[in-house]
Amino acid sequence: MSATVSRVVRGMGAGAVRPKLTEPRWVRILLTTIALGFLSAFLALPLVSVFYEAFRRGAAAYASAIMDPIALSAIWLTLLTTAIVVPLDIVFGIAAAWAITRFEFRGKTFLITLIDMPFSVSPVIAGMIYVLIFGAQGVFGPWLIDHNIRIIFATPGIILATWFVTFPFVARELIPLMQAQGADEELAGHVLGASGRQIFWRITLPNIKWGLLYGVILCTARAMGEFGAVSVVSGHIRGQTNTVPLHVEILYNEYSFAAAFAVASLLALTSVVTLVVKAIIENRLRVQLTTGEP
Repeated sequence: MSATVSRVVRGMGAGAVRPKLTEPRWVRILLTTIALGFLSAFLALPLVSVFYEAFRRGAAAYASAIMDPIALSAIWLTLLTTAIVVPLDIVFGIAAAWAITRFEFRGKTFLITLIDMPFSVSPVIAGMIYVLIFGAQGVFGPWLIDHNIRIIFATPGIILATWFVTFPFVARELIPLMQAQGADEELAGHVLGASGRQIFWRITLPNIKWGLLYGVILCTARAMGEFGAVSVVSGHIRGQTNTVPLHVEILYNEYSFAAAFAVASLLALTSVVTLVVKAIIENRLRVQLTTGEP
């Protein structure tokens, strides 16, 4: 049997037609049906239910829930937090990916571990950490109170908590992409006399643009939908520190189901848009990795 395997392997040289693994038709149909069934039950049906409940009482009730001043305040705070956090994640992600993939230095493994930390730490624990550091009884609490600086139960705390849970996304998308691409083009640009700035803007950034966009999409979706860490540091102050997810929770707990689903539909719509854009970028990224084209 080993001799047969050896002959098959030798026959699969350059230009040889590789055999394809196939399954019986009924197996493919069964697996496809199971996959579609799970997607319908756990993805499509919940999304449809959210939009159905949001518009069940009519467009007027939906508009009233969205245009409520408290809801508008939550939407504005969510957008503000996202607008601040995502650029920070982009800067950190590019810098971290560049350092890890282009240089060898002591502590490199530790840096990668720190980047992965938000994936293993519960968002609630992350929020509690910020309370222990910046809260009234925290490490810097007395100093912050003396200087009239509010972080916990204020917008800065929400931004910090959201940044903690989102900062790995851009870096984690760029690191494997830049490792796969290598540094040959950048070295060639350096040999030809290009400056560091020219190498970054004309070589590095165009090569990683699809991976960067992919990370930004994931980061934006997580920032807008973050609940656990924000819930701990926000204080749930209506009209001031409630983001959209927190506002939805309050409305639901108060049995204002129509308003809760109306506001939740904004997050659901964001999820749908994210999935569509994510699929497009994934396809472009796959083409880039396969063909090497930017």
